[in-house]
Amino acid sequence: MAQEKVTLSVRPRGKPIKKLPEEVTVVSTGPTNELYKELAAKSDTSVNRLRVTKGSDGALVPNSKDVLIQTTGLRQQSTVYVRDLGPQIAWRTVFLVEYLGPLLIHPLLYAYLPYRARTAKEPSYLQTLCLILIVVHYAKRELETLFLHRFSAASMPALNIFKNSGHYWLLGGLNMAYWIYRPTAPAAGDGNLVITNTGLALFVIGELGNLSTHITLRNLRSSGGAERGIPRGLGFNLVTCPNYMFESIAWVGIALVSWSLSTVVFAAVAIGQMALWAEKKEARYRKDFGGKYQRKRYCMLPGIW
Repeated sequence: MAQEKVTLSVRPRGKPIKKLPEEVTVVSTGPTNELYKELAAKSDTSVNRLRVTKGSDGALVPNSKDVLIQTTGLRQQSTVYVRDLGPQIAWRTVFLVEYLGPLLIHPLLYAYLPYRARTAKEPSYLQTLCLILIVVHYAKRELETLFLHRFSAASMPALNIFKNSGHYWLLGGLNMAYWIYRPTAPAAGDGNLVITNTGLALFVIGELGNLSTHITLRNLRSSGGAERGIPRGLGFNLVTCPNYMFESIAWVGIALVSWSLSTVVFAAVAIGQMALWAEKKEARYRKDFGGKYQRKRYCMLPGIW
């Protein structure tokens, strides 16, 4: 049986795209990523730079191997608009670059600041413990990026790497490291054993819980796929995004160990951003899964948010 083909009218959205065809013919029962491949080949550009929307209602046509062209509502002579998103960079690359900053900056300032102050005093136990916790945290992030995470989108606008990296390299790197490892920093003292041990316990609980939820989320998606599922497991019965909850717990632990306002500021910014992401995730689950999804009262922190 011959496969039914449809010819779509193609129009640019925004700045013109060189070589963009006026029409494109695709198999209606084929996946939408074939439409993206055809448009990219004919316009001689990367498929990751393209965003395709329907002319009828402006709805996004996803670049997916799991969504069929006919299920999007596209028919013979339907119009699609194509936007050039500009230079792109892989999500995995962005994550690796982001987390590399603190991994380099904290050990360097840990070694440099006592030398710069011309003091024979070695870094304190608390300062060394802070370094270990922060390096473990970001090394875990790098390993998860390389071997665990599965991304639903291949890339993001290349310029975003500067914005994203600024949060980690400046706020979480230079700012935190300077105020933690100075010879006159609060962490240079003896601290309080109860507070330190409490912070260490929270860090371990947070990191292990975060790893567990990341494994759960990974198992919802096949390699290279963009399918979505309802996550179940540790913490998911309490909040929408327990990965963010455990991340927050880990940073509270680091703040207790470091005795540094700079850590509190970084953690507050990170937790605030994660709360916004969690709220959007809850809305997405409700939209995608309807009655199959058990709505959560709290998105990230039980009893708070």
